[in-house]
Amino acid sequence: MSSMKRAVHVVGVGMIPFTKPGASEPYTAMGARAAQLALEDAGVNYADVQQAYVGYVFGDSTAGQAAIYGVGLTGIPVFNVNNNCATGSSALYLARQAVESGLVECAIALGFEQMQPGALKGAWDDRPSPMARFADVMSAHQGYVADAPRAAQFFGGAGVDYMKQYGIQPETFGRISVKARQHAARNPLAVFRQTLTLDEVMASPTVFGPLTRFQCCPPTCGAAAAVICSAEFAKKHNLDMRVVIAAQSMTTDTASTFESGDMRRVVGYDMTATAARQVYEAAGIGPEEVDVVELHDCFTANELITYEGLGLTPEGTAEKFILDGDNTYGGRVVTNPSGGLLSKGHPLGATGLAQCAELTWQLRGQAQQRQVEGARIALQHNLGLGGACVVTMYQAV
Repeated sequence: MSSMKRAVHVVGVGMIPFTKPGASEPYTAMGARAAQLALEDAGVNYADVQQAYVGYVFGDSTAGQAAIYGVGLTGIPVFNVNNNCATGSSALYLARQAVESGLVECAIALGFEQMQPGALKGAWDDRPSPMARFADVMSAHQGYVADAPRAAQFFGGAGVDYMKQYGIQPETFGRISVKARQHAARNPLAVFRQTLTLDEVMASPTVFGPLTRFQCCPPTCGAAAAVICSAEFAKKHNLDMRVVIAAQSMTTDTASTFESGDMRRVVGYDMTATAARQVYEAAGIGPEEVDVVELHDCFTANELITYEGLGLTPEGTAEKFILDGDNTYGGRVVTNPSGGLLSKGHPLGATGLAQCAELTWQLRGQAQQRQVEGARIALQHNLGLGGACVVTMYQAV
């Protein structure tokens, strides 16, 4: 967790259009293109970047170098980062730490993913799975369905546990997908830009628990990047200093994940709540002041429980929050204006940096049809089972 003792500015962001597997360029081309876009947006020469943090989940060792070598061969340290679905924001976290500490003045964080069609699965079957402990807890709690995607069983189970406690309707989850598609229709970089009705969402095939197919994020290919630097570097190079990282926290699992008997905690609710609390305390800014949020909506169930984990609405009130329209334009806080993982897409290593790009555009007033009027405070939530959660607050200055 950081209270930002030395100001760190996001001076450039870049993102390429996300695509379905099989329709993308190779990861090397995608990564280099996103990095170059971020450098161009910042007005920074790659030769002035002192460190690079590159995130991806599915790829061989040093794929980070293979991607960023397409931008230049300057000999700087390149760190490969893999933190499951929180990989992109983990790369950003490390880059921010390096700048904040004074170790470097300018760093780039890059994330990419070249995914395969179908549900997520492990790459190795001759060694223990890092998800084995989580899977054991899930199986003991709710059983295991061999022909259902494992990730959907984790997050769908969290939705089931929420429904059991608060008695909400399955359609409430479906409304999140409707909202996501409405937002994505305004985003030229999103995969799914066609709007859906609630009837269409609920009529799509059931995957697990309350989740239907249109409530599950698609496997996606893509890349995104951010250039961050100190205030001194920004001033020296006459860079855009409008966006600052006000606070940032990374958390991992505690005993409650495995001992609570609650699938919401198995999928990271406590990590989220702790990271959010640390960020609010460090920034001196509460959830009631947040204007726009990009949160980890890998499944509608996770978006719903994350509203409460981030303190956007009190525990047990997420259904009212949704029905009142407080999660969209005209409501209390616009959530996932990009379309989120559900509709923009979820290329694992790129997701956290795509969220950073969207929020940077929002705070600069550059989000075009998606613009949240008067946005000054933005919150990012990126979650990876296994586990890691990164919450970042950005502020327009």
